[in-house]
Amino acid sequence: MAGGHQLGFRSMDRELPPVQLPVEGKFPSWLAGALLRIGPAKFEAGSHEYRHWFDGLAMLHRFGFADGVVTYTNRFLDSPAYRAARDTGKITYSEFATDPCRSLFKRVATAFVPPTFGNNANVNIVRSGDEFLALTETPLPVKFAPQTLDTLGVAQPAPGQLTVAHPHHAPGSGDLVSYATHFGPRTTYQVYAQDGGGRPRVIARLPVRLPAYMHSFAITERYLVLAEFPFVVLPVAIPLSGRPFIANYRWRPRRGTRFHVLDLSTGSRRGTCQGEPFFAFHHVNAYEHGNEIILDACAYDDAGIVDALYLDRLRSEDARLPQAQLRRYRIPLGGGDVTREPLPGIALELPRIDYGRRNGRHYRYAYGIGSQDGGFPDRITKADLEDGTSASWSEPGAYPGEPIFARAPDTEQEDAGVLLSVVLDRTVGTSFLLALDATDLSEIGRARVPHHIPFGFHGNYFPQPW
Repeated sequence: MAGGHQLGFRSMDRELPPVQLPVEGKFPSWLAGALLRIGPAKFEAGSHEYRHWFDGLAMLHRFGFADGVVTYTNRFLDSPAYRAARDTGKITYSEFATDPCRSLFKRVATAFVPPTFGNNANVNIVRSGDEFLALTETPLPVKFAPQTLDTLGVAQPAPGQLTVAHPHHAPGSGDLVSYATHFGPRTTYQVYAQDGGGRPRVIARLPVRLPAYMHSFAITERYLVLAEFPFVVLPVAIPLSGRPFIANYRWRPRRGTRFHVLDLSTGSRRGTCQGEPFFAFHHVNAYEHGNEIILDACAYDDAGIVDALYLDRLRSEDARLPQAQLRRYRIPLGGGDVTREPLPGIALELPRIDYGRRNGRHYRYAYGIGSQDGGFPDRITKADLEDGTSASWSEPGAYPGEPIFARAPDTEQEDAGVLLSVVLDRTVGTSFLLALDATDLSEIGRARVPHHIPFGFHGNYFPQPW
């Protein structure tokens, strides 16, 4: 279906106190807690427009659940970037693909100064110990209150200038593990873990001459895997070029993709293997199988998807996006080349699994969004990675977001639970929260929000008690 999705990239300034939403169907009574999501909600500052979907000012959304009742509230993340845009009507801080509103003199005067980011943490939400954190790729996560969505300040910084918004809980220890790129005369990838107090502890350093843009990584019970795509940058180019951050990266397919395997307990490098050139924002999962690691990703043939997400392109009536394919890569721990094997031939992005039980372990089911005809994503898909089948949910005029799996209690069945997805309904110009049975994608219920929610990125379901 062409067009109709543009509302998802229109600013929404309305902030609501907690309100009870009208429910059609029902939400399971065992859902008790909150779905917390984040994403861009404002795409301009005064008369100045942000250029890329990743640049919009962050808004938190909370869907609360208790005895089948669904409540909703939303708040802008009170970051320096948001306050500056609100108070000055200008873009003051650097973003992923948007430069600040600076005079020519200021551009020249700051040519040797690294970009100043304003903690516009609009990508993901995680819990670290007792803290709830909003994350993006800048190194300063933002703390917030999960009940009120009040912004509480900056948490412990990552050990670098660029990090990921997709840390993992190590399957064995439960530590929050991530990596950061530390730019400098000797640029390094720094793998680190956080203890209960959120303090980072570097467990591995990998020197790199041309660092890659990596939005996520993979983890198993014993190993961490960095898939170093051939989308790379010369570090000195970032402060000297005068271009926005991501515009400095270049696609170099002849490098192929390098898979660095690190031991989680010691930080030592188990090996580096070479694979075909590809790009991915998101890993689905990874696990150990004999003397190899199985790694599944939502893969693109190249990095063209980054340019496809500029707002002028997304707002086009006939916007079409490169489609991510489910791909499986086998990484030999004993050395050798990485091989690829097919998975169900479906388009899948924003992938989710039964993370609490299957992260870093063998699994069968993956969920995500996609498109049947290469247009804007308009369906939720479930892929069975064992028998190769898939199922989907779609509705005319509906554009679903990331389907988050909430596990049903007292069961070991991997797909027993519900999928929760925020859906834009172009027919009425608002959004609703959709609940699907994760076993067959049949609809259980929906709760309609009194305004539209711009297309966001990620979030998580947090059951009570916290």
